[in-house]
Amino acid sequence: MPHAVLIIEDEATLAKNMEAYVAREGYEVRLAKSGEQGLEQIAEFKPDVVLTDYRLPGINGLEVLSRIRRIDSQIKLIMITGHGNVGVAVDAMEAGAYDYLSKPVILSELKLLLDRAVGQERLEEALSYYRNKQAQISGLDKLIGESPPMRSLKSTMHQLLDAEIGMRDDELPAVLITGETGTGKELVARAIHFEGQRKSRPFVEINCAATPAQLLETELFGYERGAFTDARERKIGLAEAADGGTLFLDEIGDVEASLQGKLLRLLEEKVVRRLGSVRDYRANVRIVAATNRPLEPLVRASKFRSDLYFLLRIIQIALPPLRDRGEDILRLAHHFLALQGARYGKKELQFSQQTQEALLGYLWPGNVRELRNVIEQAVLLTKQSVIEPAHLTFCATLGVSAPEHAVAAPTRASEGLKLEQVERDLLLQALEKTSWNVTHAAKLLGISRDTLRYRIEKYDLHGPRA
Repeated sequence: MPHAVLIIEDEATLAKNMEAYVAREGYEVRLAKSGEQGLEQIAEFKPDVVLTDYRLPGINGLEVLSRIRRIDSQIKLIMITGHGNVGVAVDAMEAGAYDYLSKPVILSELKLLLDRAVGQERLEEALSYYRNKQAQISGLDKLIGESPPMRSLKSTMHQLLDAEIGMRDDELPAVLITGETGTGKELVARAIHFEGQRKSRPFVEINCAATPAQLLETELFGYERGAFTDARERKIGLAEAADGGTLFLDEIGDVEASLQGKLLRLLEEKVVRRLGSVRDYRANVRIVAATNRPLEPLVRASKFRSDLYFLLRIIQIALPPLRDRGEDILRLAHHFLALQGARYGKKELQFSQQTQEALLGYLWPGNVRELRNVIEQAVLLTKQSVIEPAHLTFCATLGVSAPEHAVAAPTRASEGLKLEQVERDLLLQALEKTSWNVTHAAKLLGISRDTLRYRIEKYDLHGPRA
C-alpha cells in the first residue's frame, strides 16, 4: 500500500503542482483548501504525512498541527512557511512538527522530506522491536554473582532504582560507573536503564574512546545542512535521538576538553545545539557515563573539567575486578560454558577439577571479558567433553599446565602479597616475554593497548635501554 499524504494549501496552483509531483513519486494524495477541511479528512483518509501551510483561511497551520497531534500523534506533520519566517518554523517544531519547508517550495526537497518522514516511521517500528529485544537481555538478573562485592553492587543499584520511583519529576541523576576494562560497565548501564522509569524509551550508547575526536561532537550533537563541506543535509545527534531515554557515554575520560563544555551544558540545561545552528534543542536525556581511567588525576592535571566531573558522579557505582569476586569466577565460567556449548553444539562440556582451580588462581587482568573469550576459545577448540587446563588460553600461551606454575602463583591472598605488586609482576612478565612490544603484551594479557600503557605509567615501568 502506498503511503498517504494530505496537503492543506489554499494556493490552488501550488497545491496542484505538489499533488501531481507527490502522486508521481508513488504516494496517495488528497488536497484540502483549509484547515477545517483537512481536519475533516483525517479520520477517513488516515494520512501518514500532513503538509500544511501556515497561512490558511480560518484556523492557521499551527492550530491545525495542534489538533492533528491530539487526534493521532503518529502522523508526521510538515509545516510550509513563507520565505524567511523562522519564528513560525521554530514554533511548529516546538509544537511537534516533524520538519518544515520554506516557500517557494522546491519539489525535489519535498520528496526527500517525505521519504525521510515515512522512513522514520519504519525506523521507529524497528527501534521499538529492538528496544523490546534489548530489554530481554538487559537487567539486574543479568549481573551474575553472589560474592560480597557483587551483593553490595546489586544493593546499591536497587537503592538507586527504588529512590527514582518516588521522584516527583523526571530529572534523573547522572550516574558514573567506574571499573577496570572488561568488568561489565555497559551491562550495569543497561540494567539502570531497562529496570528504571525510562525503560520504554531509547537507550543510546557511544564509545568516546573509539570515536575519532573530530567526529565525536557531530555524532553527539548533530549538525545543520551547510555546517561544513560535506554536510549536505541536517543530521540529528545522538543526544537528541536519546530524548526521553538514556545516553550512555562509555570511556568518558577520553573526551577532549573542547567538547566537555557542551556535555556540561547538556547535563545542566538539557539542551543541545547542533553544529552550524543558532538555536537550542531540548534533549531530556539521562546521562550514564563509564570510565576505566580514574578521573581525579585528570581533573588535577586540568585535562578533565572539575564541574563536569562533579555533575557526572552524582551517583557513582564502582565495579569490582573479577579477581576480587572469588567463587563468582566459576559461576561466570559455567554460565559462559553453557552459552558457548549451546552455540557450538557441544552441550555436554564440563570443567575438570584442575581447570576450575586454574580459573580461580588466575589474575584475570582482562576481567569478565577475558573470561568469556577464554571459555569460548576452549569450547571451540576442544575435541573432548572435559575442558582441561591446556585448553585455557592463559595456560597454553605460557606453556604450562596450570597457572600456579607461572603468573598466577602469587595471587592467592594467603601468601600475604599486595595486589599491586602482583599486577606489576604480571605486567613485567608479559612485556619481557614480548620484548616490550606493547601491542603483543596487551594481547597476551587480554587487555587493550591503552589500558596497558596506562598501567605502565602507573607502575613507572621501563624497558631495556637501546
